Parts: sequence; structure tokens; C-alpha cells
Amino acid sequence: MTIHWCGTGLSAIPGLRRLIESGQPVRVWNRTVDKARDAVGDLTDNIAAFDFDQLSSETEEGDLVVSMLPGDWHVPIAEMCINHGAHFVSSSYIAPEMRELHAKALVRGVCCVNEVGLDPGIDHLMAHHLVTDYRGSDEFSPENDLSFTSYCGGIPKHANAFRYKFSWSPLGVLKALCSPSRSIRNFTELQVARPWDAISSYDAPLPTPETFEVYPNRDSVPFIEDYRFDPSWRVKEFVRGTLRLNGWTEAWKDIFAEVETLEGAAGDERLREMSEQFWNEHAYDEGEPDRVVLCVSLKAEREGVPVWHKTFVMDAWGDERGTAMARLVSIPVSLAIEAVLNREIPAGVSPAPHDPRLVLRFLGEVDRLAQHLQVVNHL
Repeated sequence: MTIHWCGTGLSAIPGLRRLIESGQPVRVWNRTVDKARDAVGDLTDNIAAFDFDQLSSETEEGDLVVSMLPGDWHVPIAEMCINHGAHFVSSSYIAPEMRELHAKALVRGVCCVNEVGLDPGIDHLMAHHLVTDYRGSDEFSPENDLSFTSYCGGIPKHANAFRYKFSWSPLGVLKALCSPSRSIRNFTELQVARPWDAISSYDAPLPTPETFEVYPNRDSVPFIEDYRFDPSWRVKEFVRGTLRLNGWTEAWKDIFAEVETLEGAAGDERLREMSEQFWNEHAYDEGEPDRVVLCVSLKAEREGVPVWHKTFVMDAWGDERGTAMARLVSIPVSLAIEAVLNREIPAGVSPAPHDPRLVLRFLGEVDRLAQHLQVVNHL
């Protein structure tokens, strides 16, 4: 059995190093071999230049392939894995094309685990934990009105005028600004064409309370089912969103105005230009600490009065171990790899596990990665 880890970008290294240091048989694939050597060359010389055909020829039944590559690669690699009887793990959202591989993966007895990074990933674990906790509580009732919010953001530890810093290519952030979102507000589906049309304020229950700007991200609605809400439950609010430093909207207003006008190939080219400019002007400096804040909350109300309300709150920042983002994305990936190899995750295409034992184990590891992690009981 070999773990083929593809991609040694900034968010991949701690999890990769953890696997190699634990003695797992890891083969490292990266477009640039020298960059991979810089990242893990002190631990292994089993490093190769990424080539899909070569990877395919070396992947054997029972192997596991990790894709920390750009999103376009996930589905082709997962399909190749299924054909070879090998498992697949990625931290990215499950694309429709990935979901279509579920039946084929089931037949081959292959796990294709996705959404096991930070967001998506750790947020899923927290959501599953809260829903399980609520179901087992004395206050549980199908008649309650439920409000669920999950806000996550990578932000600079030391605030700046731009109210943000980039730890990798800004293009992904800029493209996300062009994406519509769907969520539930006041029992009604809310669809928003641009994130800045739905920005609100959020008071995070940190040890020193802090207020952030938040907005819905992507399509929250399918996660109602993913988080094991019963179809009969009354969902008042359900939002998965992005968290930013206060003042972000004002600092970025000119960017929003321009992004809104971009269309077609010329628009894509302009986004690439903006990305390059922002990378030059607003990337983290060497050794500058980043910060990650994640708050996942579930509240149950009866006749307008809260009867159960808990929030997972996590605060992490860069330290001598490296960036918070890298730890929180890649270490959960490595935990999922171990769970797959231990046959603790069922075959098929799946997101982060909901099995209570795995949720507790994974969150126990997360507790060591973050400087602050607690469950706040608001009642």
C-alpha cells in the first residue's frame, strides 16, 4: 500500500509531514520537484514530478491518492482511483461530477472522501457534534425552531488597512466574489447574486468578544440534509458563510464595484491581473502570522424563546509550527487518510465523517492545532 500525496502547496505541508513522520509509506508528487524537496526533502526522497499518466501507472489496488492540486484535477484522479481499486481523499467541496462517481465507488468498495480540510471540513465536524448533542438533549423537540450559522475566515493576525492578507493566489477569493449564494433567513430561502449584498455583523463569543463582518457563501441549503437535520424540523435560519475583519466592506468597496462589471474572457483576464497585483501588494510577509476564526452555532427556540443554544468557537494563529491555515487544512486531511486505511469510513463519495467516534477524535486533534477551542453554552 502506498499513499500518493499530490501537491505540496502552502496548505498541504503539515499534514503531509505528519504522515511521513508517522512512518506511513508516502510517495510525494508535485509539479515542481524542487519545491517538494524544500517542503519534505529532509524526511523523504520518494518525490516525483506530477504526471497524471505516471501516477495512474503506479497506483495499485488498495493504494490511496490525495489530491491537494487545483480543483480541476480532483474528479479525473478520483475516477482513476476507482478504476484501480484505490481510495481518494481531498479537502475540496464535492463537485456534481464527483458525486456522480458514488455508485461506481460503492461497487468497487472504494472511499472517495472530500471536504475534510478547514472549511469545508472542521466546520462539518462541529456541526455534526452540535446536532448529535441537541438530539440527545432534554430540550429536543420537532416543534422547535432551529437556527444554524457557520462562519469561517482566514484573516491577518495583525490588522491592516486592506483588512485582509493572501496566503495563496487571490484569484480564488476574487472568483468567489462573483458567485451567488443561497441560504435560509426567517424560514425563507434567500438568494443573493453577490456576497456584498448580504453582509451583516456577527459577534463572535471569543474570550475577548469580537465583532466581524460575515456573508453567506455558496449554497448552504444542501447541508441541511448533510448535517442530518430531519426533514420535519422547522429551520428558521441556516447559513454557512465567510468571516472578515470589521471594515473589510469599506476597504474593498472599489474592488466590489469593478468586479460587478466584469464579464466574459476580458473579465477573466482582468481578474487574473487583479490577482497578480494583490499577490504582490497584500501577501503575507515571511514569518507574519495569519489567523483563522471559526464559529459554528446551533440554536433551538420554542415560541420565540431560546431553549438550547451552543456555539463551537475556534481561534488559531500562525506560530513556530507554521501558518494556522496550513495546519487546519492539512492535518484533518491526514486524519481522514488514516481513518480510510483503518476502514473506519464507508465506501462511496462522502464529505467529512459524521460518525460520533471519528468526530470526537478529529476534534480532539483540532484542539491541539488551535490556540483556542471551546463550546459556549449561551443559556
